[in-house]
Amino acid sequence: MLEANVVIDFHTHTLFSDGELLPSELARRAKVIGYRSICFTDHVDMSNMEAVAINVKKAVGGLEKHYGLYVFAGVEVTHVPPPLIKEVVKEVRLMGAEIVVLHGETIAEPVAEGTNRAAIEAGVDILAHPGLITEEDACLAKEKGVFLEISARKNHSLTNGHVWSMVKKTRGRCVINTDTHAPEDLINKSFARRILLGAGMNEKEVKNTFNNAEFLLGELIERRR
Repeated sequence: MLEANVVIDFHTHTLFSDGELLPSELARRAKVIGYRSICFTDHVDMSNMEAVAINVKKAVGGLEKHYGLYVFAGVEVTHVPPPLIKEVVKEVRLMGAEIVVLHGETIAEPVAEGTNRAAIEAGVDILAHPGLITEEDACLAKEKGVFLEISARKNHSLTNGHVWSMVKKTRGRCVINTDTHAPEDLINKSFARRILLGAGMNEKEVKNTFNNAEFLLGELIERRR
């Protein structure tokens, strides 16, 4: 297994949406506790996607150079009506979002039915906290190469066991993310492992999930070239 305190986190929030920290401080705090990579994925819809995609990206290069971890500017498309998701995902990628996460059908919020399916069909990178995702949608996620999220965030994590069962049944892929909004939401690798074990994984499956994160990180690095 990889070094115990090394974390790759594809889902965090800054002051550009409902997070508490500037990108600079969030990156610094992540580096200090052992992060290898962090993605800023602030909430967007049609009203703010351009501002977030452009402004967060301004910070990435300097933080990566001076703090010594991989930093990516992305978005979390959030509560967008399902019929509009495909176009929004296309537009944010054109605006420079390096990773696109979509706010899935968590049981903790009234997310519109059909959001999971629309996100997968749109080809997002990660479907965050997909709640009681159906086996059919989990199969489609596998076919489309969409990662399903195991969440470290309270409330969203309530269905981690179900999400993992769908990933396992369909032989899909998942990653663990923090959905960080505040400094105390950041976690180390040891705690991430415990969350995955709590979702029902064995040690081999935990290792495979960490390897999935390494694979996706490699894809993000390759996209920059």
